Amino acid sequence: MVLGIGCIAWALFSMQQVQSDYSATDTSDTYSTPSKTRDSNVSLELDSPIVMPISNNSLYPVYPVEGDNIGSLTIPAIKRKIPIIQGTGENELKKGVGHFTQSVLPGEKDNSVLSGHRDTVFSQIGNLKIGDQLIVQTSAGIFTYEVKGTKIVHEDDETVIVPTDHAVLTMTTCYPFYTLGNSPDRYIVFSDLVKSEYQN
Repeated sequence: MVLGIGCIAWALFSMQQVQSDYSATDTSDTYSTPSKTRDSNVSLELDSPIVMPISNNSLYPVYPVEGDNIGSLTIPAIKRKIPIIQGTGENELKKGVGHFTQSVLPGEKDNSVLSGHRDTVFSQIGNLKIGDQLIVQTSAGIFTYEVKGTKIVHEDDETVIVPTDHAVLTMTTCYPFYTLGNSPDRYIVFSDLVKSEYQN
């Protein structure tokens, strides 16, 4: 009889414990999961590359693939003419200036982003001044941009690659220019499209 009472008591205790555990889990799911989801989304938004919109009126009927030579960048102020390569991987940056694939192509309305190494293609980018011209030639035409300003930001600052309401060319490189090894900052040159000569 004592054994029977003991078994019943143990069963009741176990059911109460399971119910308690279930309630705790349920509460956790109700409040923790949305919190985790929000944190996860924020983390994804910050860590993932910003996706730029692709215009319906694209100047480029065929979108280039990574590694393609898509044109040239001429910078008269520093007497440079540099190939523009689709993509910003190490292989692409060895060949010229890299076009950030999640930004619009040069000449299109929005923010077209180009990156290059500070010790090669962009070694004199710090000499550019407001009003200097940047001339981009692609299969779509010749596009002339005018430098509007420069800025130094941390390498994690994604505000320089956000969409814009007009045609912009943004150039980025590591900063400081003359240090060995990795650099925590980026030197940014902003320019606006001032002239378009479309390819027939």
